[in-house]
Amino acid sequence: MNSRMRESDPPTKEALDQMHKDPSNWRMGVFYYNKSDPRLLPPKRYGWGWTMNFASTRSILVMLLLVGAVVALVQALKVLAV
Repeated sequence: MNSRMRESDPPTKEALDQMHKDPSNWRMGVFYYNKSDPRLLPPKRYGWGWTMNFASTRSILVMLLLVGAVVALVQALKVLAV
């Protein structure tokens, strides 16, 4: 880490790009897992779009909320279909 850079400073774009390119931050080649990366949605490794940073507590909460919303919607549709 640069001596002028404090621990609380956000990573630079160059540092984020370097972390993103590091193969050790990708589980099974498709799941991005990097506790040092503050981004909730970093770019996908290949192609267009974004993936979730599975090391981030926020991304896990967002995923749980999305799954919960889908389950609630399915249950509501089952009730309405009866």
